[in-house]
Amino acid sequence: MSQKVSFFIGLSIFIFNVSYAQQIEIAPLSQNRLARGETSQKSLSIDSSFVFTTDTVSIPFFDDFTTNKTQNYSPDFSNPLTTSTLFYYLIDEATSLAIANGVFFTNQVTFNRYFDPVSGTFTDTVFSFQAVNIADFSSYPVTYEPLDLYPPYYIYDTLSVDDEPDTVWIQNPPYFQDSARQFFLPVSNPELLWIDDDVYHNYRFADQPRTLGVMTFDGLDPTGYPYAIGTSSSGYADALTSKPIDLSVAVPLDSIYLSFIYQPQGLGDEPESTDSLVLEFFNQSSSQWDRIWGVEGQGVVPFEIVHLPITETVYFTDAFQFRFRNYGGLSGGLDQFHLDMVTLRNSSYVADTIFKDFSFVYPLNTLIKDYTSAPWDHYKESTDNKMSEALEVQVFNGSSGPENYQDGTLEILYNGISEGDFTLQGFTLAEQQINYAPLDFATSYHDLKNAYEFSRILTGEYEEFEVRANVSAQFPNFEPNNLTVFTQGFYNFYSYDDGSAEAAFGPTGAQARLAIHFDAYEADSLIGIDLSFVPSVNDVSDKLFLLTVWEDDNGVPGAVLYEDDVFNPRSPIYSNSLNNFLSYFFIDTMKVAVESSFFVGWRQLDPERLNLGFDRNIDRSDEIFYSVDGGASWLTSPFPGSALLRPIFSTGMDASLGLESIESKEFEFTAYPNPSNDRIFITNSLGLKGLKKTLLDGMGRVLFETNENNFDLTALKSGFYFVSIPEYSGSLIKVIKQ
Repeated sequence: MSQKVSFFIGLSIFIFNVSYAQQIEIAPLSQNRLARGETSQKSLSIDSSFVFTTDTVSIPFFDDFTTNKTQNYSPDFSNPLTTSTLFYYLIDEATSLAIANGVFFTNQVTFNRYFDPVSGTFTDTVFSFQAVNIADFSSYPVTYEPLDLYPPYYIYDTLSVDDEPDTVWIQNPPYFQDSARQFFLPVSNPELLWIDDDVYHNYRFADQPRTLGVMTFDGLDPTGYPYAIGTSSSGYADALTSKPIDLSVAVPLDSIYLSFIYQPQGLGDEPESTDSLVLEFFNQSSSQWDRIWGVEGQGVVPFEIVHLPITETVYFTDAFQFRFRNYGGLSGGLDQFHLDMVTLRNSSYVADTIFKDFSFVYPLNTLIKDYTSAPWDHYKESTDNKMSEALEVQVFNGSSGPENYQDGTLEILYNGISEGDFTLQGFTLAEQQINYAPLDFATSYHDLKNAYEFSRILTGEYEEFEVRANVSAQFPNFEPNNLTVFTQGFYNFYSYDDGSAEAAFGPTGAQARLAIHFDAYEADSLIGIDLSFVPSVNDVSDKLFLLTVWEDDNGVPGAVLYEDDVFNPRSPIYSNSLNNFLSYFFIDTMKVAVESSFFVGWRQLDPERLNLGFDRNIDRSDEIFYSVDGGASWLTSPFPGSALLRPIFSTGMDASLGLESIESKEFEFTAYPNPSNDRIFITNSLGLKGLKKTLLDGMGRVLFETNENNFDLTALKSGFYFVSIPEYSGSLIKVIKQ
């Protein structure tokens, strides 16, 4: 009986009203975290599960969250350190031995009934019970409760000559011997500092963080799913708990401090005054967590410093622990706080609140102009320089005094071999100042057009380049924050976004349109659209839309070049992994020719917002258009950010996507038995598995959707219906319910 978990996350709702009955909205995420497990119901047994024990770390304890330092827990039955214990479900209370297998019991009082036909009366003799201790296998540690159990039958005996007693058995008696084996494994890595993974490690949610990486607290459990979805409940949500720390040799004077910085809201949801972030210390003498510090919610402000002495002798043990927790809304990624620069050190003092470091503020994400990615076929055929004329670099000087600038470097590698580099001029990095200002940010823009260009002679279906950027100041600092590394990928799509959704958005109103504008490097043919939908407040995965491509009509969507037919609508599909894009290919693997300037998006059939992922870090809102009046007029998005929508072009990657093989064969599907009065099965000529199938009524309205190979028609009225497989065929199969 294995245990599986699932992961999800969210934000609160922001609505920008426009002067129409419909509008475009931006809203919280309900999934925004790296998937760390499979979606499943939690097992009711600890059988075959692991219990991990962690190592104890020493001071100084420091984490600026440049990397995720949460302890990993990987079940490993073959590890020589793994031990196990077998727990029995039923233990004899008198002997402390396990009850034998194959013996059944009930907790009902059972008896032998004696009936006297002469007097018409009966007497009952209750069977002797067996006192047992019964295990609770639903959680660790296993606990036992006493319970009296009886034989699972009754005996009826008539007191007359030659009468044989009748035995009446209880059907499916509930108690019998079972067992659960629990495995135990110690884990040890002094580089990892935290024992739980409730909190979201990320590089994008904070507003001007002082270093790369923060931990974000919200209303989601460790699986990424809201603690209480669909409710207005508030309560304690995420926790970030340190490993045990050895403070037994520390002196409880004004010399050991816990310091950190925090920020409410950031680029996420504003925590209200009733929400809070708290810090607690574990008190071993009372086996309780003591509240040491807390702060109420408010709108976004710069990161604030907290510097707390540890003076109480009760905390100076060989296993001191502290934890942060947030109190807020439990129905999604709500009421966010961001944490950074957590430090526990000795030889500190009251005024020691400077976190001296020099760091990138956000990672870099692209070296090319306008896009974070472009099709490799398009790039290698282009002749003009596509490198960025204004690469944005933002750094923070964590020193309390001005610091001399140093030149930075930017290196490009292909298959691990250096291909080219740039110098990031220190004077430019420092905003044309002689020194970096103390405790301040510096934002600079760098022209990359006069040096390296990505090589166009490579012959792959796609290409990837590693980009490494370094910046520094004159003083010693934590070097990992001086470096940012990313992959410049050239695939088969254009993208404005950095791959991270901080919100969800979309127009509202039946027949509303969303259109994203692209200027491609060349005219070509589209084969579909990559979309990243995210759950937000309400599940809209059953709502319908039609993929649409428009030509450019003087800067706004013009004539429709392609649109799904109404018998093959699409629906948002939510992925279990973070920021995952799903490819929506055109019906019948159609290729749609477009000029270099075009629009792609959808026409929605339902009024609800469809919750497309929204990147708040790269502002290309000037390319986002929407219409709420049937396409008669178009508005641009009022929200700064980029849509997680990417047009897919027909390139050398078609073969690896399987498109050529599908185009080269005729796709047919069949429904049988037809007519049917209960279940109907669907097959296809290519033998493809897991295709999305839609059942429509005679008016073309969607009744059911499934990835299975059958539909249950039992509950439907007699009549005719239609089955479609919209991803691969524009045809409909007529089926009859008898």
